[in-house]
Amino acid sequence: MADRITSWHAAPSKPTYTPPPGAVDAHCHVFGPMVEFPFSPKAKYLPDDAGPDKLFALRDQLGFARNVIVQASCHGTNNAATLNGIAQSGGKARGVAVVDPAISSEELQALHEGGMRGVRFNFLKRLVDDAPKDKFLEVSARLPKGWHVVIYFEADILEEMRPFIAALPVPVVIDHMGRPDVSQGPDGADMKAFRALLDSRDDIWFKATCPDRLDAKNDPWDDFAAAVRPLVEDYPDRVIWGTDWPHPNMETNIPDDGHLVDMIPRIAVTAELQQKLLVTNPMRLYWPEEL
Repeated sequence: MADRITSWHAAPSKPTYTPPPGAVDAHCHVFGPMVEFPFSPKAKYLPDDAGPDKLFALRDQLGFARNVIVQASCHGTNNAATLNGIAQSGGKARGVAVVDPAISSEELQALHEGGMRGVRFNFLKRLVDDAPKDKFLEVSARLPKGWHVVIYFEADILEEMRPFIAALPVPVVIDHMGRPDVSQGPDGADMKAFRALLDSRDDIWFKATCPDRLDAKNDPWDDFAAAVRPLVEDYPDRVIWGTDWPHPNMETNIPDDGHLVDMIPRIAVTAELQQKLLVTNPMRLYWPEEL
């Protein structure tokens, strides 16, 4: 694992779509810089540095006002790099942490004061060695007030995830819609199963994100647009959006972030839907005190 991975576009285009004022990129990451924030010895990949300076420059180029920085698996449960990104944002970023389930209430409160508003549980076996559901449930019951749980899994384990998700005592956000096969279309088995999950409780949210990961036909990701637009229209108050920059582990088919932004009006086709997707909904989750 000596070779470091550059997973982001060197010169992303300026999007043709202009996000509404106050728009939030609600799913992005920072990597390092490694000399200051070393990567976890358990990391499955070793990325090049992608620090707050690069993230905020991209935010401005794409026309966004705020970021939600999600702790990347390469940093393990040491949230220092993500906290540093939040601290450097001037109040324009909040975060989602990854924690050891044995974390103390005092440590959780310190994360809250540092700008964290959720905790992420990763169930992708290629990225994490262990995902203890019982311990995740226990720490979920001790989260600071107003926090939520973010879950990352793939469509093939959705059914086995349902009892765990049902037992979570706080709101839930599903990363990348649980990675459905978008080639099946909006009425395919994966999307029907995901809709059933959303219908199971009214505080399950989702991220309409990552066409670059989900659409095998590549840019302009027509299958993604066709499959996801009805989901956004049917659950307009429970959906958020993000770039996923710097696109962890994407060594090939690295997306142009400007093109990712231009997907937004294809899945949220009215100004009202775009306002909910990019402003109202992420503000409810991450800056409710400002509403």
